[in-house]
Amino acid sequence: MSQIAELLIAIGGILLLGLATDFLGKRTFLPRVTLLLIFGIIVGNEVLGVIPVSVTSRFEMITDIALLMIGFLLGGKLTLKSFKVYGRQVIGISLAAALGAVILVTLALVAIGLSLEVAVLLGCIAVATAPAATLETVQESNRNSRFSHLLLSIVAIDDAWALILLSLGLAFVSILNGAQDSSFYLYQALYEIMGALLLGGIIGFPAAYLTGRIKSGQPMLTEALGLVLICGGISIWLGVSFLIAAMTMGAVITNFAKHHDYPFHEIENIEKPFMVLFFILAGATLEFDMMFEVGLIGLVYILARVAGKFIGAWIGAGVTRSSKEVQQWMGLALMPQAGVAIGMALLVANRFPEYQQIILSIVIGTTVFFELVGPIFTRMALKRTE
Repeated sequence: MSQIAELLIAIGGILLLGLATDFLGKRTFLPRVTLLLIFGIIVGNEVLGVIPVSVTSRFEMITDIALLMIGFLLGGKLTLKSFKVYGRQVIGISLAAALGAVILVTLALVAIGLSLEVAVLLGCIAVATAPAATLETVQESNRNSRFSHLLLSIVAIDDAWALILLSLGLAFVSILNGAQDSSFYLYQALYEIMGALLLGGIIGFPAAYLTGRIKSGQPMLTEALGLVLICGGISIWLGVSFLIAAMTMGAVITNFAKHHDYPFHEIENIEKPFMVLFFILAGATLEFDMMFEVGLIGLVYILARVAGKFIGAWIGAGVTRSSKEVQQWMGLALMPQAGVAIGMALLVANRFPEYQQIILSIVIGTTVFFELVGPIFTRMALKRTE
């Protein structure tokens, strides 16, 4: 069988398999994201091994496209109106949850004998939340509540905190190791974030005015997809965060495209197939051997991250005088962790090869848990805050 035929059959089969998750998701306690990951595990190398290499080798590209769409849709939630209502809560809760994860994971790992350098780096990686899994779980639940809006707004800026804290962590570890170039990581984080914000604005402002003109009042699929892909391509080319750039572009368009009735409707229509491919292939590439290898360190990382996110969000919600529901459940809703954390781990491994094995083993191993169980926590939080 030719590689093209193999690729087309596999993608078609994956998309049809994804339809089964809608049926099962409505009849079980498991969210659609977790079911897609489980299906991916079954058809992946860990069990049946029926997904060809021609498909799994394109996982990185599919991941980037899916995350670009997620970033764009999350940016669409960041309206000036909602920020006036939720702004203080978004900043306070997201920052407190991020700091809670860093502090508790670092302290817990040091307490069981891990070196301070590795503990700090893992603490910074623990900040990241999976935007794709969170958005998909919210969309599946059909919740349009204050809690779901606040959750998506928090997730939208979560990766910015993760980048900043990781850069500080890298600089701190460089100082501990006696390096003289520790300030490089601070400048790099500033470039990635500010460059992404600038690029998103440069593309977003003219797009806000020009889109939706061909078909009056509605952006066309070609326009929406073209903007997302161009934004992502230029971001990767310039070395800035494509997720933050896409979010910024989405935020600019939703706030300034006054002639649009549904500015993100077209992307929502095409996003679903990419999400199915993304989660099933993510499940197919999960490595369970890594999960069993991490042992006690992995277990402590999981428990400390759960506690850090929960306690941090609880404190942040209390300081910002959020509702009791937000204070009790927002931390659990922030549990999903996936590709962004692995990307951060790869960055750390590239800079500190001496920590590569332990960092990658722990992050990849614990990702199996947070990818499968995290969406269940999110769904539980959404149901409890109806």
